[in-house]
Amino acid sequence: CNHDLVLQARVPGYRVGDWETLAYADRAIYDGWDKQASLVPFEGWPLRRIYHATYRRRSGRVFEEHPEAVATILGEIEKRGPLLPKECEFQEHRPEWKGTWYGPSLTKQVLRSLWHAGIVMTADRRKGQHLYDLAERVVPPHLFAQPLMEEEDAMRELILERHRAVGLLRPSASAEVWSYGMYAPERKAAISRLVAEERLVPVEVEGIVAHATPEFLRLLDAPLPEPEVTFVAPLDQLLWDRKMVAHLYGFDYVWEIYTPEAKRRWGYYVLPILFGTELVARAEFWSRAGVLEIRRWHSEAQPLSPEFLTALEGGLRRFMNYCSAQEIRAESGIDPHIRSLVEGLSG
Repeated sequence: CNHDLVLQARVPGYRVGDWETLAYADRAIYDGWDKQASLVPFEGWPLRRIYHATYRRRSGRVFEEHPEAVATILGEIEKRGPLLPKECEFQEHRPEWKGTWYGPSLTKQVLRSLWHAGIVMTADRRKGQHLYDLAERVVPPHLFAQPLMEEEDAMRELILERHRAVGLLRPSASAEVWSYGMYAPERKAAISRLVAEERLVPVEVEGIVAHATPEFLRLLDAPLPEPEVTFVAPLDQLLWDRKMVAHLYGFDYVWEIYTPEAKRRWGYYVLPILFGTELVARAEFWSRAGVLEIRRWHSEAQPLSPEFLTALEGGLRRFMNYCSAQEIRAESGIDPHIRSLVEGLSG
């Protein structure tokens, strides 16, 4: 999953599913909404309550049309504790909802609406399914007690967090980067205030105007680490502003998961490959039953340098550990240098 891939690119020794301990045992992060369904440090929960209020205001159809179902399900959770949707005594289906995102179950629709509204949260997962509990029983008390932020203040802080996440961010980046439903004039005003407060700095990169935090810009003076090979998640924040990525790296990335197979150029779930400060290749992996397969590989430039191949060996070993793979294979059409390296790892 994308969240696991994001973490393996940043946390040494990370393995698939390690995040669940942080979320459901340690309560260091929570399973909530940000740009999409995300893992968020709990300290960010008060700020993101703006999403809850916005959802109620713009998408609260279930609350308006099914108040009895909402009250009944909330009452069950309050009395019985955390519940999976199928464990609720209240079960009702609406055939006309068949084919919608959450299906025809009114129970599931209510629980997801409560989740988006911040009334319930994911307290745990069982085989991937959300176990729902009241938000006040999941959020640390000192955070739950904080007052709701003013919308303008919350919006400004979210914009600042976007810059912290991405590094360099264009003010004209596409709407999904910003997530919260703000119009361009509001975003422009918020960025101008952050610049006035010296919390953002305007920069120009080869003719492209962007902003960054002072903390990020100070990193530019730090010595570069020894280059490593990193496999980047398709929805990693490094790739959010894809026009900026194309400008900086000369790397045109398209996520083709929703592209019909016959029309795909790169593959179903392709990962960009970062080597030091360059995006040098892209690959599609498949992991099952202890075997990691490289199904597709495309190098941005030829030939592959010896330095890259040496670093790739370490990157593939780390990726095998991430996947809990004991064996690695490469498809017959893969670059022969890559295949030779893989054969050496398998041997």
